[in-house]
Amino acid sequence: MIRTWNLLATDDVGGDAEFLTDLVTGRGWRIEWIVSRGQATPRGQWFDQDEDEWVLVVAGSAGLLIEGESTERVLTAGNAVWLPAHVRHRVTWTDPAVPTVWCAVFVSSDPVDPDDPGP
Repeated sequence: MIRTWNLLATDDVGGDAEFLTDLVTGRGWRIEWIVSRGQATPRGQWFDQDEDEWVLVVAGSAGLLIEGESTERVLTAGNAVWLPAHVRHRVTWTDPAVPTVWCAVFVSSDPVDPDDPGP
């Protein structure tokens, strides 16, 4: 099935809450659309994922802190980051006035068995 999306059509999603949805999934990967409106990772919490992640800021802006780095990265539209599995990171802020739109691709760091028929 062929599908289309407008990743910038954010008016009707999430209200004031952060919105996350998987757009497409496959064996060992998924693409997620995220719309943030001022949300951040709670203080003291870190993402520590089993998957590799490539994330692109489509619109808006955000701060990203990677554990062990002394300076937060400021991401604006067009900036992308590759985060290998288990690289601890947190979103320190997103713009509260303008939706920050993310497109994230998650890839399993486990090898996929070509003989496994999957789900």
